[in-house]
Amino acid sequence: MDNEISRILIVDDIEENLKVLTETLTQEGYHPLQAKSGERAIQIAKKAKPDLILLDIKMPGMDGYETIKHLKSDPDIADIPVIFISALNQIEDKVLGFNSGAVDYVSKPFQKEEVLARVSTHLKLREALKVIEREREKSECLLLNVLPEAVARELKETGHSEPQNFKDVSVLFSDIVDFTGYSTNFEPRKLIEELNDLFTNFDRIMEENGCERIKTIGDAYLAVCGIPKYIDDHAIRLTKAAKDTLDYLKERNSKSEIKWEVRIGIHSGEVVGGIVGTKKYIYDIFGDSVNIASRMESNSKPMSINISEETFQKVKNEFKCLEREPLDVKGKGVLKMYFVE
Repeated sequence: MDNEISRILIVDDIEENLKVLTETLTQEGYHPLQAKSGERAIQIAKKAKPDLILLDIKMPGMDGYETIKHLKSDPDIADIPVIFISALNQIEDKVLGFNSGAVDYVSKPFQKEEVLARVSTHLKLREALKVIEREREKSECLLLNVLPEAVARELKETGHSEPQNFKDVSVLFSDIVDFTGYSTNFEPRKLIEELNDLFTNFDRIMEENGCERIKTIGDAYLAVCGIPKYIDDHAIRLTKAAKDTLDYLKERNSKSEIKWEVRIGIHSGEVVGGIVGTKKYIYDIFGDSVNIASRMESNSKPMSINISEETFQKVKNEFKCLEREPLDVKGKGVLKMYFVE
């Protein structure tokens, strides 16, 4: 942390002490602030958010111990390190100061080298803790990008996540029509940019409808609704997300030189969900319902939503659907299907 931007609040009711510490810190390039009482110190701390506080223990009215107590009880300023000021031989003061939440002390009469050394040490330590906190937040964001929130929370709190059986959810598969043919005409960077834009907006649409993207495989997109928390209208939500996806693509295609179309399939049923891997986590879903959703997609048409009988029964009162001729699906026999109009 640069000294020029480090603000240090000095709290002391004795003018001479304020003067000495202010001059010492100013000469070193710090920005000192002053308060002559605990009450004033709390006001300044809340408003100015100093990087460090030098606090005298012995003050009339609100003493240093009570001031620290107030500072540490406020979440907005509780992390500001406090170095208390104590007479050289007052061991009891120092013990009480540490017990109150102070991180260090400086002795009176002041020694310039001691003051600057302790101030510098705790400013550097605070900056290091901020870096650690930022990295922790980044790690949590990355975890939420690859795992459902409830699963990520369980993993952080317990170190593992138990696989679960979900009796009633809806699964969506989509893929891009003639993606292989298109991909041969694009530079790799352009292709990835297009996929990133498409899937980012697919993710947004899923989130807006309370659904969850599970993974992408090339140009295929797998999403689910009702995991890990049950939602009774999961089929309606996922079908609406599918319709919103088609609306988004139509709007995008009207403005873009590159026109993308997708096929979408949805099935409702039972799946198992859990984390796969120990170093590179991925949350995945398994079961016959996933396979049927995939068959719904492969038997759909460009810019159409093909749903199974199970999904139709859950959404028929919300969406107009066109019944199709039953199809003999590989590995599944004859299945009834419907296009969502």
